[in-house]
Amino acid sequence: MDSKANRKEAVRKIDTIIIHCSFTPKGRKVTVNDIRAWHKARGWSDIGYHFVVYEDGTVHLGRKIDKVGAHAKGYNTSSVGVCYIGGMDAAGKPKDTLNNLQRDAIQALILELKSSHPITKLIGHNEVSSKECPCFRVSDKFTL
Repeated sequence: MDSKANRKEAVRKIDTIIIHCSFTPKGRKVTVNDIRAWHKARGWSDIGYHFVVYEDGTVHLGRKIDKVGAHAKGYNTSSVGVCYIGGMDAAGKPKDTLNNLQRDAIQALILELKSSHPITKLIGHNEVSSKECPCFRVSDKFTL
């Protein structure tokens, strides 16, 4: 897990955490660098998410937290993007593939971020866009 110092260096006001999925099939090995390459191929300067949670529950730093993300149009300025690897079934359809290791890691990250930032909102990408991501209702799985 990345050092807590990386998570507290933000000078911008962060009041929202937005949960995402990579929209990849369960079991597919995807890394921060893979997602970074996908996003850069779209013309972005870096990975859009601040944190990526692998299937083994490890949390990896994506975009530095002091930088505005590129993960939820209209909400990036005051939010942190957290992406879990998964969100698709074998047929390429949206599916909740969040496992217990990922759930526990994301919940711990939420509490850590809340302890160092004035977080008042926790939402899924699907609550602010027409996307399926993260393929579940965030309030059913996580709490602030």
